[in-house]
Amino acid sequence: MNATDDSESLHATCPGCGRTVRIPASRLQDNPRCPSCRSGIFLGAPVVLDDQSFDQFLSRNDLPILVDFWAPWCGPCRTFAPVIEEAARAFASHVIVAKVNSDEARAVSQRLQIQSIPTVALFMDGREIGRRSGAMLLGGLSQWMSTLGVRRPAGRSGE
Repeated sequence: MNATDDSESLHATCPGCGRTVRIPASRLQDNPRCPSCRSGIFLGAPVVLDDQSFDQFLSRNDLPILVDFWAPWCGPCRTFAPVIEEAARAFASHVIVAKVNSDEARAVSQRLQIQSIPTVALFMDGREIGRRSGAMLLGGLSQWMSTLGVRRPAGRSGE
């Protein structure tokens, strides 16, 4: 589904209550709110996922989802964390950015065969379309995502 087609609607999961919300594509950048809990849908910050929420979250979103697999003891993960935060702001309303603590979400990490961290994976329509391990700058992350067909919205800072 093309997020720029005004006749289309997209589904996104509310990070506050977990409800699936239908958003007209023409309104994605208007800071949409959940009709149930009034939370913002695109917070400009990563959504925290775990073993219980991961699959359901991925299956309920029409936008691409960038997932950062990390652990609190990992030095490169801590170095990469500000880049993930920046990506959540830079790609807001075009890509949902999420974080999965691999130590706490062992089932998801094992099922996806996450063998090194940090690892980012890009999902579309609930399926993984690309993966990259290691910390990088936002420019490198943006470039990698563009090779997979996901581009940063025009006019967003952070390079």
